[in-house]
Amino acid sequence: MGHRSVKWRSGIGWSHCVPVGRGVDLAKAAGRENGNSGELRMTDQGAESPSNTITFDDFAKIELRTGRVIEASDHPNADKLIVLKVDLGDEQRQICAGLRGFYTADELVGRDLVIVANLAPRMMRGLESQGMLLAASSSDHSRVILVSPESPIDAGSSVS
Repeated sequence: MGHRSVKWRSGIGWSHCVPVGRGVDLAKAAGRENGNSGELRMTDQGAESPSNTITFDDFAKIELRTGRVIEASDHPNADKLIVLKVDLGDEQRQICAGLRGFYTADELVGRDLVIVANLAPRMMRGLESQGMLLAASSSDHSRVILVSPESPIDAGSSVS
């Protein structure tokens, strides 16, 4: 599944990139599941933005840190997931990521990545994932590129 466009009542198109290996309910993404029409609205500065815009304070709640992959293996119960053991400096975490088909488990060991460190744990096909890594993907999802520091830096370093 790739790039989709939704027409808003104002006639302005809005695009939504689908996460790797996931489908998206476009009505929900547009905020329509609670009766919201998904119309564009005016912000404090007068510019139009989708109704799902978050505030700076909401964004500031996200804790991004660097993590170094110390172990990686294919998930035993999922065709697209790789299970990573990531060093965050003061702790190690298990993270399940939909990277199979784009990276091998061996390619990931030793890599520094950017991790969402304060995401609530979630079960993924029977294994707990304790964070999320950041990656960019092409509009057709034929390429997935991991977000990583430009130069080596200590595991657990804050990303801002």
